[in-house]
Amino acid sequence: MFVRIDNEPRDYAWGDRGLIADYRARPASGRPEAELWLGAHPGSPSRLVGDGADQADLEAWIAAEPERTLGASVAARFADEGMPRLPFLLKLLAAGGPLSLQAHPTSEQARAGFAREEADGVPVDAYDRNYRDRFHKPELVVALSETFDALSGFRPLAEVAGVVEVLRAADAASTDPQPGAIELLAARLAGGAGGEAAGGEPGAGGLEGAVEWLLTDGRGGDTGEAAWLIERVVALAASEPALGSPYADSFATVSALAEAYPGDPGIVISLLLNRVRLRRGESLFLAAGNIHAYLGGLGIELMAASDNVLRGGLTPKHIDVAELVEVLDFTPMPPPRLEPEHPAPGVASFRPPVPDFVLHRLDSAGADGAGTDAAPSVALAGPAIVLAEGGPVRLAGRLGSIALDRGEAAFVTPDEGGVRLDGPGVAWVATTGD
Repeated sequence: MFVRIDNEPRDYAWGDRGLIADYRARPASGRPEAELWLGAHPGSPSRLVGDGADQADLEAWIAAEPERTLGASVAARFADEGMPRLPFLLKLLAAGGPLSLQAHPTSEQARAGFAREEADGVPVDAYDRNYRDRFHKPELVVALSETFDALSGFRPLAEVAGVVEVLRAADAASTDPQPGAIELLAARLAGGAGGEAAGGEPGAGGLEGAVEWLLTDGRGGDTGEAAWLIERVVALAASEPALGSPYADSFATVSALAEAYPGDPGIVISLLLNRVRLRRGESLFLAAGNIHAYLGGLGIELMAASDNVLRGGLTPKHIDVAELVEVLDFTPMPPPRLEPEHPAPGVASFRPPVPDFVLHRLDSAGADGAGTDAAPSVALAGPAIVLAEGGPVRLAGRLGSIALDRGEAAFVTPDEGGVRLDGPGVAWVATTGD
């Protein structure tokens, strides 16, 4: 069964004012439009539209008919205390400015943290609540705009050392050298305290110490050593040595973050992270513990359905430094790009190593270019959500079909057995993983 779904974009302050409206071929609201949620998340469940919509929204329909909507195996597999749920949430995300630095827990951390805060009597909607449910929240993002910018994961240690050397050179070339500020950072990265000489190279343990120090000392206002370092890094980021270095994009990001969040320790933390630019169709997979922030652009975001977010700067929201450090993965790494598989002409499958979701892109032009008459299609073992891109598309399964205009979406029950793109166009299909 194909059932049309719809929702209203969420107007978070960092949202772009036109990207989601343009994608959907609808008038812009005049407000920031940050995220369009397509799914059954209780925070903003999608409305059911048109024939076959016996319930008001997708969350209510799943609760009323879990086996029909999810399939027996998925309903049992992702059940929580007898309450089956759609395990993924599909979003259109449009960043007009930087989001908060954040990370998400593993399943084990989420269960333990949720139980702990429940036992402590912390209201689930409290400002200082860390774990609002029992679930992990891995994420996948695919760029829809020509470019999509992000910070993701701690960059390789050789690059961290290179950033520090550029800061040293920029400071030495300035009219008012203040080498002590940069040596504070260098010492922490080498695993020492601020007062120790910075002779060693950055290490993974030093990354943890530096981040914890910045978030603890740097949130105390405009006094203290971390505040001095933040101020100095912002000043040096606009210098010729910084903008002429291999890390020019990272230093330009420092200036943009400083304008949006002056004095925030996340400004310096951003220099320790991979600065990523995705081109249209490229993807990142953000596993548990990956510290990240989206900076700008339009993307499809597919994630496990959870509200568990540990923040680490660039936000007025609650930051629990100790819990964040416990959750973060400080392993230096290259950007966590996820290359799509191409199981058939016209099909690109983004398949991360989690059971909650997989994302497919069906493109009739890709199939035509392969010289085949077969329509692009994917099999379904569970429920799916489909989203049309560009012009109108027609989708079919074993039992039914639907025509979607540009930017429209539908929920697909598992008895359809698959989704086939009949005719021209592009469609995104989110469904459960293996």
